[in-house]
Amino acid sequence: MTLFLMRLRCIGGVLIYIYYAYMSSLLQIRNVPEEDRRVLKARAAERGESLNSYLLALINREVSRPTVGEVLARAALRTERADVSASDIIAAGRAERDEQLRSRSAR
Repeated sequence: MTLFLMRLRCIGGVLIYIYYAYMSSLLQIRNVPEEDRRVLKARAAERGESLNSYLLALINREVSRPTVGEVLARAALRTERADVSASDIIAAGRAERDEQLRSRSAR
């Protein structure tokens, strides 16, 4: 082999190593209908992306949004920490506002 090919192979090896160091796994989806694949590929092309980049962005968007179950679980944790209910807080705020309005009108 020439020196260029040896360096190229070495560079390729480093790039592959870096790729696998930061990309954790391969995902394969079977039995995708041909029409669905065509639509996805066309959408990727419209954005100037490869199909792989487009699908990776879709996956990243999906996993960045919490599920309904996760949102409900976080809400349940918040209510467990609260000493008073939301309706009590609203009632106290309204009472305070009403008192301020009464004191203004009395002047």
